[in-house]
Amino acid sequence: MQADEMESSMESPNLEFEYGDMDTLPAELSELYSYTEEPEFVLNKDYFEEDFKSQVRGRSWVELSVEERRAYVMRLLDALEVTDRDKRLKVARAILYLAQGVYDECDSDVDVLYWARHNVFLLYHMGVFTALLELLNMEIDNSQACSSAVRKPAISLADSTELRVLLSIMYLMVENIRVQTEDDRPEWTAARETFRIELATPMCNGEPFALLLFTMVTKFCSMNAPHFPMKKVLLLLWKTVLFTLGGFEELQAMKVRGRERLQLAPLPEDSIRVVRAMRAASPPASAMELIEQQQQKRGRRSRRSAFVDSLEGDSPFAKKQPLVKQDSLDTYNERDPFKNEEARDEDEDPEDSDSGIEGEVDPLDRDVIIQPPPPPPPLRPPTERLNFPKGLPWAPKVREKDIEHFLETSRNKFIGFTLGKMFSVKSCCLFFSDIDTLVGLPRPIHESVKTLKQHKYVSIAEVQIKREQELQKCPMTLGEEEVEETPAEVLYLGMLPNLSQYVIALLKLLLAAAPTSKAKTDSINILADVLPEEMPITVLQSMKLGIDVNRHKEIIVKAISALLILLLKHFKLNHIYQFEIVSQHLVFANCIPLILKFFNQNIMSYISAKNSICVLDFPHCVVHELPELTAESLEAGDNNQFCWRNLFSCINLLRILNKLTKWKHSRTMMLVVFKSAPILKRALKVKQAMMQLYVLKLLKIQTKYLGRQWRKSNMKTMSAIYQKVRHRLNDDWAYGNDIDARPWYFQVEECDMRENIEKFNSRRYDHSRGGPAGGEFTPVDNCLQSVLGQRVELPEDFQYSYELWLEREVFSQPIQWEGLLERP
Repeated sequence: MQADEMESSMESPNLEFEYGDMDTLPAELSELYSYTEEPEFVLNKDYFEEDFKSQVRGRSWVELSVEERRAYVMRLLDALEVTDRDKRLKVARAILYLAQGVYDECDSDVDVLYWARHNVFLLYHMGVFTALLELLNMEIDNSQACSSAVRKPAISLADSTELRVLLSIMYLMVENIRVQTEDDRPEWTAARETFRIELATPMCNGEPFALLLFTMVTKFCSMNAPHFPMKKVLLLLWKTVLFTLGGFEELQAMKVRGRERLQLAPLPEDSIRVVRAMRAASPPASAMELIEQQQQKRGRRSRRSAFVDSLEGDSPFAKKQPLVKQDSLDTYNERDPFKNEEARDEDEDPEDSDSGIEGEVDPLDRDVIIQPPPPPPPLRPPTERLNFPKGLPWAPKVREKDIEHFLETSRNKFIGFTLGKMFSVKSCCLFFSDIDTLVGLPRPIHESVKTLKQHKYVSIAEVQIKREQELQKCPMTLGEEEVEETPAEVLYLGMLPNLSQYVIALLKLLLAAAPTSKAKTDSINILADVLPEEMPITVLQSMKLGIDVNRHKEIIVKAISALLILLLKHFKLNHIYQFEIVSQHLVFANCIPLILKFFNQNIMSYISAKNSICVLDFPHCVVHELPELTAESLEAGDNNQFCWRNLFSCINLLRILNKLTKWKHSRTMMLVVFKSAPILKRALKVKQAMMQLYVLKLLKIQTKYLGRQWRKSNMKTMSAIYQKVRHRLNDDWAYGNDIDARPWYFQVEECDMRENIEKFNSRRYDHSRGGPAGGEFTPVDNCLQSVLGQRVELPEDFQYSYELWLEREVFSQPIQWEGLLERP
């Protein structure tokens, strides 16, 4: 493993990767199928041609008119209503062949994708998706199939045939309709919007389609339905959420509209464009490179010493000019913060090390440069215009909380008192500080506050938290909150009762699919939809199955990571407490150590893995003649520089980790406790700007807890953080003087968050307690007639024995009427 890391570090080319919602459409469609499903392509074609030739003679599908195609699809829909299970499966395979693009009548991959798109819109217009949804519900509720699968010692592809066919058709419909192209017809655009609304609104048992798929995930993970094809379920769930809620571009547009609606300042920059414009930094030097550098330095030492002696003895210029050492951070201007960074034992505790600064050498080994003294900087008149630092990709931000803390510290220092608590009648809430009153403070403090206010950033989450505090304090005055029925709101409301089960199920699947996980007897089997009925008997078949299994796991990781980051970002934009409850469930289910365990591997090998066979990918395998596969061709793999889905998954997992730990000191301490710094630092070897950015963000938030020795030993990493990560003007991330970093506050922080989340859910969604305002504010009915006239549902056993109850509880009990006249 060390040799692999050294070799990958020496090569480590720049990865031409552009992050987005998904890969190309052909790649996304090919990942739906396992290589063991290849024989079923022929089966689908045969069933379609058998039925099609009995209905239409002498012509092919592409030769039919639109009306004739609709008539044939309608006959297929009628055939789906039969009670015979085998006949239904044959008809479903014929529909799947149409959705796959009638590949037997096509000459190229482009033709297959063209006809697949046309056929999918035709199937949607004819109502095929609704019919498939009913069949999917029947298969999910098929207790006989579930019980037989539970009793089987080994589950294979044959146990999930019906489910795989139905899910494949639905995935092809969702993916083809979701993707927009330039040549879309007007009716296709209208159909896309209609389909999106249908998927987002309750359509199946009063819940959105995504909830049905979440239910399948939980049933599988609870071992009640081990035959469910999880890869197809997760891919369809991810694409459904992506379609209904929107991708990252839509998220950015929704964020801009939300800030305009709340009358907040516009965003300082488009984060997507900034990240795409970033350049990757060089990875840390390997051990072999460092040995070569040391040898070169020893060879230069004698020549440099002789040169310095000649300057000091003979050159008159040397007597006039001082010798200036070259700063070790000069390489920062070259945008190469990791160049020549010396490697240390990354698993070593930094506090137990006595080594010097990383990359530092003996003063005699430094380059000595003769420089004239720098001229004094020119005086610039003060300007009101806000200038961002040149060369830094992000505009600095300051929270209102940071300005308040700065002012409270300044008042306490120069005046000797703080403002304390104040009460606002208008907002019905307490606030602790004031950022406008500067009486008694010196002029430099005024200038500092002015600069901080210029970079002040108010997020949508802060506004939502303040609004929620007001609603909690003044429920009668402010009335009920008007909640917009967005797709994210509908999905959250459906997920809320079983949210913890959904989160735990997803993390179980992620753990089972992680490359660093070891097989256990009690772990769930995620290979049910990839293992054939007959196990391979030759070396070539075993190699092909091994590639298929690894590819299968990678696709599952890709789908889960993309799904989780989408849910977190959409819930955070919809309401911050929706995001916080999902985050807490993830943290309590050990998501943080799980992601760190995922990255505790040779990440360069994972990203450059070649677990794919290009000639077997759809649609290439159904159009072209397949060459003879050999062991050498399988080992060679493709010629791609990296695996798109693996790099995509790594970035998603890092983004999830950032979401969970941002501004949460207790969770940041979890990163420190689990010794994430060396794991994350190894991930910097991947020369991709976006991945390096999120790794550096995670390192930045914990540097203050890692100790002075770690910071001294990782100065180049600190320089990269300064270069690439957004600055908070009064954030002392490099020193460790945070006021909120007290360990006894960590447990309180999570408990307070949990209490706020429960209050939010109770006020907004628990209508059984008397409406959105809460049970204690429910109006009381004081009218005796209306109270006695209410109909009360009594249990059946009480109705049979109510005479005994009257005798025991009423007639036999003495009533002291005088007690009613006595004062309490």
